[in-house]
Amino acid sequence: MNASNMKRTTFLAICTMCCIAVSAQENLQRSAKASEMRKTFKTVKELPITSVKNQYRSGTCWDYATLGFFESEILRKTGKSYDLCEMFVVSKDYMDCATHYVRMHGYSQISEGGSCDDVLDVIRRHGICPEEAMPAPGSLTGDSLANFKVFFPELERTVSGIVRKDVKQPLPHWQDSVMAVIEKYVGRCPESFVYEGKAYTPKSFAESLGLDLDDYVSLTSFTHHPFNKWFVIEAPYKWRLKPSYNIPVEQLMDVLDKALDAGYTVAWGGDVTGDFTRTGLAMLPDSVTPTQAMRQEQWDDWRFTYDHVMLIYGKATDEQGRPYYMVKNSWGKSGQYNGIWYMSRDYILLNTTYLFLNRQALPTDLRKATD
Repeated sequence: MNASNMKRTTFLAICTMCCIAVSAQENLQRSAKASEMRKTFKTVKELPITSVKNQYRSGTCWDYATLGFFESEILRKTGKSYDLCEMFVVSKDYMDCATHYVRMHGYSQISEGGSCDDVLDVIRRHGICPEEAMPAPGSLTGDSLANFKVFFPELERTVSGIVRKDVKQPLPHWQDSVMAVIEKYVGRCPESFVYEGKAYTPKSFAESLGLDLDDYVSLTSFTHHPFNKWFVIEAPYKWRLKPSYNIPVEQLMDVLDKALDAGYTVAWGGDVTGDFTRTGLAMLPDSVTPTQAMRQEQWDDWRFTYDHVMLIYGKATDEQGRPYYMVKNSWGKSGQYNGIWYMSRDYILLNTTYLFLNRQALPTDLRKATD
């Protein structure tokens, strides 16, 4: 390279670095501005929910949100409030995930993450118990909340060690070693327990809750698969490979609005890596008008991911009358609204991976199509 070309290359590199630095600074300034913002809202529709929980140092939003959803379903149907046990689901689900990993000869993923389908499958196959029937998470390691910083790396090492390139079959009794790690950190699931003076097993307790587990459906909206068909969303945390029903995004939003209006809460899985603050707000810049094509583009280039699950339980408007959704998070009483997030309609439209809800909340034609 001659001196002239070298100077030109150096100049371009510096310009590129400056542009990147300015862009990053602008993003930080925008995030800081959003974090400092406090908005007031007028409630339009608010459905009853159970208390806000804290997933703490665990990647189990999918678990907390979906159990919160089922708690709200029970509340809607019976008027009774339950506190269902997240660590029961963790124990059963991580064992199921390890089993899937071994059956896939290691061509799968061991992850803290999951989806609403995991919780539904656990309750269907294993049952559930109330929070008080199982030891508190971390009770054997000195932490009062779910802290997976040590637990999950140990679980990953244990499971990945079962399927090695130099072995022709899984190690014998591998399930025992995996379960020993799970129980060490999240406690042992009860085989039976007494709740409000009555004896239960996890399965009989699940049956007593009044839920019809065939009533629940996942809806999505992407153009790389045909609409009005089922497909498995290609996301790392959806290892159970359960399909979602694909519809246009405006129809998806209409389903959400009508479900809330009819008294049904909705579990939401989507992206919180962009314009999602830690203070209780999620909204797009005024310059962004989300579309079906934009959703697809951001999904394909990884700007839009599936990384969080929460519970939508109401609708509100801000000072300018713009529509928002009231969302129960699982980060404890954090943020400006004590654990509740206000997410704009545009944000939900752009960043939703799937909605999980009661099939009875769907319009008649869509309910028939998803049967």
